[in-house]
Parts: sequence; C-alpha cells; structure tokens
Amino acid sequence: MKMVLDDAGDLNVIAAYTAGEVGIRGQAHATRLLVLPRDIRRDGIPATIDDLAPDTLAPVLQSGVGILILGTGEQQRFPSPEALSCLMQARIGYEIMDNAAACRTFNIILGEGREAALLLLDDPA
Repeated sequence: MKMVLDDAGDLNVIAAYTAGEVGIRGQAHATRLLVLPRDIRRDGIPATIDDLAPDTLAPVLQSGVGILILGTGEQQRFPSPEALSCLMQARIGYEIMDNAAACRTFNIILGEGREAALLLLDDPA
C-alpha cells in the first residue's frame, strides 16, 4: 500500500508498506526494524512479539522519543506486561497495532511534529 508521494525532508516517513517490507526514503527494508525520526536500526531487534523483553527495548529508551508505535506483524498481538514495563517506568507511551496501522500512525505523529519510534516486528512462525 502506497502511503505518501515522497519523504518529508530529513524525516523517515513511511512511503509504502506491504507484508514484510516497508519503504522509507526510496529504499525497501524488511520488517524487524526500529524506525526513529532520523535513524533506522536493524541490530538487536526482536523477531516477533514473543521475543520482546525490556532489554530489547533499550534503543527506544535511549532515543529520547515520547511514544513507541509497536507493529506486531500482520495481526495485532499483545506482549506480556513485563515486556513493556521499562517503557512505563521511563514514561514513554506506546500503542500496539498491526504493522500497516503502525506505519500509518507513525506518519501521522511525525506530521504533527512529535518524536516517535516505530518498531516493526515479524509474524510468529
């Protein structure tokens, strides 16, 4: 699904999304990545929602964003409360949804001038 015509300056706006792939600034990326407003990280990202734990969210905690948009694959799934406890302690809000909705929501938040992180995970095997 095409989401925007082009990028917005130096921000990592999601231009397109299909199952397992996201388009950012003219490049296709496999899901299982962390998208920050001006950075993309692939290392240390959990594969699925079942692998999510407080230590895997360290890059989000260090990023300085106020909200995490968590895409859980093609279907919305919820992690254990313990996995997100570090976000609550750091006063980082979060929303959990499927990857397509997460991409749309991330773009809206960036368009409002707010700092957010988008964590896109894969479907469990």
